[in-house]
Amino acid sequence: MNEQRGAGSTSQHHVPDYRYHTLVVTVENKSGVLARLAALFSRRGFNIESLAVAPTDDERFSRVTVVVDLESAPLEQIIKQLDKLVNVVNIRELHPGHAVERELMIVTVAAGPDRRDELVEQLDRAGGKVLSVGADAMMLSLVGPPPRVDEFEELLGQYGIIELQRTGRVALANLDEDD
Repeated sequence: MNEQRGAGSTSQHHVPDYRYHTLVVTVENKSGVLARLAALFSRRGFNIESLAVAPTDDERFSRVTVVVDLESAPLEQIIKQLDKLVNVVNIRELHPGHAVERELMIVTVAAGPDRRDELVEQLDRAGGKVLSVGADAMMLSLVGPPPRVDEFEELLGQYGIIELQRTGRVALANLDEDD
């Protein structure tokens, strides 16, 4: 999987990057389905920018939200190959700029007592939360659109990131979309 996070602009008015498309794939909630899906992407050389999997309200199904890099393959080809997988029930594209996308970041940052106020001020501006405070470090969380999470991660670099974990992107179509 591609660990790069370069799709976002650093400005406050993010323009969607049409190189990346979000697909929502409903699959049967069975053992090995995710492995088959990942193997398909690997075999075909399709690049995954982000992947998140969770059960749905119906225990028979899981929802896979996958952000694909269209430089690795045309979207139609990716969808056609996914549709061939036995356990795939439904595939839906969320058009760039027409979906609400969120990502969670949990990060431990070097932060002695002399830098904490400054760090908390930055965190408040971004809409994040302090999860834990140690002698020389703080654990923070931020949920937001991927470009905002990217920007905050970049800002935290000046403090010294000790450990960082980001979820894959989750997304739903805007309510005003005609589907």
